Amino acid sequence: MDKSLHLTVCVLTALLLLRESSQAGEEKHPEVLPEDPYVMVRGAELEGYCMELLAALAGMLRFQYRVRVVGDGQYGAVAAGGNWSGMIGEILRREADIAVAPLTVTSAREEVVSFTTPFLQTGIGILLRKDTASQDMSFFHFLSPFSKETWTALLFAYLLTCFCLFLVARLSPCEWNEPKNEENHFTFLNSLWFGAGALALQGATPRPQALSVRVIAVVWWLFTLALLAAYIANFTALLSSGSEQLPIQTFEDLVKQRNLEFGTLEGSSTFYYFKNSKNPIHQMIYEYMEKRREHVLVKTYQEAVQRVMDSNYAFIGESISQDLAAARHCNLIRAPEVIGARGFGIATTQASPWTKPLSIAVLKLRESGDLDYLRNKWWESSCLRQSRERWGPLEPPALGGLFLTLGIGLALGILAALAELSSSSRRAAAHAKKSCCSVFTEEICTRLRIKGAARQSQDTPGKANA
Repeated sequence: MDKSLHLTVCVLTALLLLRESSQAGEEKHPEVLPEDPYVMVRGAELEGYCMELLAALAGMLRFQYRVRVVGDGQYGAVAAGGNWSGMIGEILRREADIAVAPLTVTSAREEVVSFTTPFLQTGIGILLRKDTASQDMSFFHFLSPFSKETWTALLFAYLLTCFCLFLVARLSPCEWNEPKNEENHFTFLNSLWFGAGALALQGATPRPQALSVRVIAVVWWLFTLALLAAYIANFTALLSSGSEQLPIQTFEDLVKQRNLEFGTLEGSSTFYYFKNSKNPIHQMIYEYMEKRREHVLVKTYQEAVQRVMDSNYAFIGESISQDLAAARHCNLIRAPEVIGARGFGIATTQASPWTKPLSIAVLKLRESGDLDYLRNKWWESSCLRQSRERWGPLEPPALGGLFLTLGIGLALGILAALAELSSSSRRAAAHAKKSCCSVFTEEICTRLRIKGAARQSQDTPGKANA
């Protein structure tokens, strides 16, 4: 109890409120004001993630605090004379006891101050606009549930099964007793039709009679049933997702593409991360940004977000800030890969007795789920609700290839019918010694019940003879 009273009287905590946006350790810092979601001004009060975190820590450790903004508007970097600026400088000069802010834990800062266990984890990610990041929906989108190899294997299995049906039906005496006098219904074409009927879950003739043929038929039916179940499940998942998988999943994908420019904050720690990295992909990213620095490097985080929304530009920066941008702007999305894992910690003096208690308090907040609650609260997105409101019937482009296939099938069916009718007309014309065109026209008129046209065609020869 005495210790708690001592803390209440003696500890004055200065809260340094800024948003870092991946600028830890940079030499030039633009002036930054308190910003959503870390700190927001609501009238005369301050609210935000950092304010609620500080209140939770004060409640656990029983101390009082006074809040003020860092004087020079910086997070902390080494100046030319070796002195630290920003929050780190104020901690070193004992102008503040602790700094609660999105302050990145770096090796240079760890040498002069102490950090608690990180309360937020972040890294380097890629921010994209959805319409530039998503692939155009394929016209044959209905083929997407299966890979090319799967479709090839399905076609091979279909042909092999139909051939086995044809062969077994030929060999089995139960399908035909007298081959010289009977006709086997399981011709190869009929076998193909039987297999296609099973794929469509439709009954098709001929019906198998021999046990051997029925075994093959049952196995094929079970195969097609499982295949269709897998297809329907995958196709439903693709349609409900609303888009294809992002083509830019990793930084390697970003380097290989040519449609998007990409860059980061000028002079930020993200820029120097790629400069110092030995990874070949990271070196390629740095060389690209260095050669085009006048066009791809931005001055502020707000400029970066606006450029992503307005042009074909991908922003490389702090992943947690990109998550916030994606939550606030529903047309933005962050690519899955995150590199350069880092954390935001609370800074104290190296000799401060509060580093360990604060670290333990942060761990307790994490174990109790309070940190996750704060993260979800202040990074809450309204995009899911908006997407549900915009949801409607499937648009034709998603099934365009399927309709095209149906149209082609109908056209081929009509052409095949005309070809069959033409062949029959040629035989009839040769037998009756008439013109093939006249017989073909008569056949069409008869089958379509066009009596007037048929009479006119019949009256024309009579008038000509008169």
